Amino acid sequence: MRSSADILFAALADPTRRAIFERLSREGERSVHALTDHSGVSQPAVSKHLAVLKRAGLVNGRRAGRETYYRVRVEGLAPLIDWMGFYGAFWPERLDALEDLLGRMD
Repeated sequence: MRSSADILFAALADPTRRAIFERLSREGERSVHALTDHSGVSQPAVSKHLAVLKRAGLVNGRRAGRETYYRVRVEGLAPLIDWMGFYGAFWPERLDALEDLLGRMD
């Protein structure tokens, strides 16, 4: 079974999905129709990308009549933030150790 982090990273690995997610982050809630306009991607393709983002917990959809509107779920980024937090602490320690080693070598 894939972890939530694996699902999140796989969802954001695709540049079209990242663009959709970024657009929703910047512009707020949008309909599938609005996301399709000027995107160069067909409506069925946008819907499939949104389904992947929804499965990853990155967006929510709500129906209003014949349209579905999507918005970002900020809490969906938690696995990414946790991962970055780990490596944010990891690298400074390693770089400090490397700097110490290089200083002793001089």
